Amino acid sequence: MATRVINFGAGPAQLPLEVLEEAQKSLSNWKGTGTSIVEISHRSKEFLAVIEEAKKDLSTLLNIPDNYSIAFLQGGGTGQFASVPLNLTDKEKASGEYLVTGTWSEKAFKEAQELGEAGVAFKGDKIPSDDEISTKPNAAYLYYCDNETIHGVEFPSVPSVPGTTLVADMSSNFLSRAFDIQKFGVVFAGAQKNCGMAGVTILIIRNDLLVAKKGIPTVLNYKKNVDADSTLNTPPVFAIYVAALMFKWILASGGVAEMEKRNLVKSEAVYKVLDESNGFYQGLVADVRSRSRMNVVFKLPNDALEKKFVAEAKEKGMIGIQGHRSVGGCRVSLYNSVTVEEVTTLVEFMKQFQQQNAL
Repeated sequence: MATRVINFGAGPAQLPLEVLEEAQKSLSNWKGTGTSIVEISHRSKEFLAVIEEAKKDLSTLLNIPDNYSIAFLQGGGTGQFASVPLNLTDKEKASGEYLVTGTWSEKAFKEAQELGEAGVAFKGDKIPSDDEISTKPNAAYLYYCDNETIHGVEFPSVPSVPGTTLVADMSSNFLSRAFDIQKFGVVFAGAQKNCGMAGVTILIIRNDLLVAKKGIPTVLNYKKNVDADSTLNTPPVFAIYVAALMFKWILASGGVAEMEKRNLVKSEAVYKVLDESNGFYQGLVADVRSRSRMNVVFKLPNDALEKKFVAEAKEKGMIGIQGHRSVGGCRVSLYNSVTVEEVTTLVEFMKQFQQQNAL
């Protein structure tokens, strides 16, 4: 068997080997059922038990109270760009407000504009302070992307804007740190960064927002999906199962508090290399407060060195370091399954590469 590489890609992210091995066991004869997890009926008692246990474990991880519901959806974060305004606006509150801090919040804002009214409460290449956020008094919600994978910016804390229903896209930092769910009306996250594989989107919604409404496509309707316990149509069975395994892995590893501790150690180690490189590694986020713990973005002195850096990293068993095509440069993603030891390997390589290639 070939040696596994270290995957620093922005997603889908690497998974813990023990989770992969447990998932592999389910593919031929899952729990003595004589069938695979990917073949079993999504309405069987066995799979419904998977959903219930996953919801229970997630509630434990995030201290989710009973006045919130959890659903496992399809369509990724992009599907939620439409679901949010469709479900949360009405005649009295017809517009959502958006904090636009990068590509993904920009896409969400534009999708909302396609469906009706939407406003911008802040737009910039950094994370706003609370006093920089300007919302309309009758807004249905305030939407933001907690971590922008492409631009490498992350909210250091939950925005405090009284009188608003907060909606957060946490697709790239979900379960990477603790947060108070009761500050939010809606949180959603694709699982493929920190807690699973591509194919399932996790929704947490406050129950008073689950209102019966006409005119919403059924598959995007929050109330219908919650009422059907995530089985409105055939759900992504295997992706939900892998997410359930990841919830258990996080719990066994010490919970979200331990993930937060590890992620801080990892990101500080990489940023230390950038800050002490005398400009060899040029961080792309000028505002230190806005730096992401999940996605560290930087450039080298020229394109040739960047290509060499990515190529030599791959030779040493590290992949996924090239930057997004829209911004270039390099990007190192430090999701939950990336270990401190693996980041130490990267940091040592970065130091060595600078010594060998300093201009």
